[in-house]
Amino acid sequence: MHPKQEKTLVIIKPDGIQRTLIGEIITRYERTGLKLMGLKMVIANEDRVEKHYTIDPEWVRKVGEKSIVSYDNKGIEPPSRDPEELGGHVLRRLKKYITSGPVIAMIWEGNQAVGIVRKITGGTEPLTSDVGTVRGDFTIDSYEIADTDDRPIRNLIHASGTLDEAKKEIALWFKKEEIFDYRLVQEQILYDVNMDGKPE
Repeated sequence: MHPKQEKTLVIIKPDGIQRTLIGEIITRYERTGLKLMGLKMVIANEDRVEKHYTIDPEWVRKVGEKSIVSYDNKGIEPPSRDPEELGGHVLRRLKKYITSGPVIAMIWEGNQAVGIVRKITGGTEPLTSDVGTVRGDFTIDSYEIADTDDRPIRNLIHASGTLDEAKKEIALWFKKEEIFDYRLVQEQILYDVNMDGKPE
């Protein structure tokens, strides 16, 4: 696979749709030169959401461990010291959140697509995301308020974390016939070896 063919999955979550940020979010990725290869609006069921978050079989434990560290860093006693139990609680909240309304699933392709999309999207916690990122610019949610209200953080977007994760997530959300391979004129500027636009 040529590096320009790297693909990643992006999901605009229910809060992104309710905030009417669909066009703005798409524009951010499109302006970098990434190519939209697939797009659809769906209402996900809990089974699909669970499969999505547990593509990495260690996800529940890892999230639980991160949560415990986060609580400890804030000087707060976590609801549980068992990573599996705490991670399971996070998963239950996420299933409720993602299934609360329609989401938009997208496939973006281009050089370093996974990393570029993550950079544009911003960090998981909007409050501490950099200005200029989607999360940093369009929402102010924080872990503190999410924990206080016993809900997941509302951060507008899911973006695949690794190339391997992206491949598995794309296969979960899209059928092969829903992925379109086509050429954009701008690809010549971005990728062709000889960018020759001189008049004859």
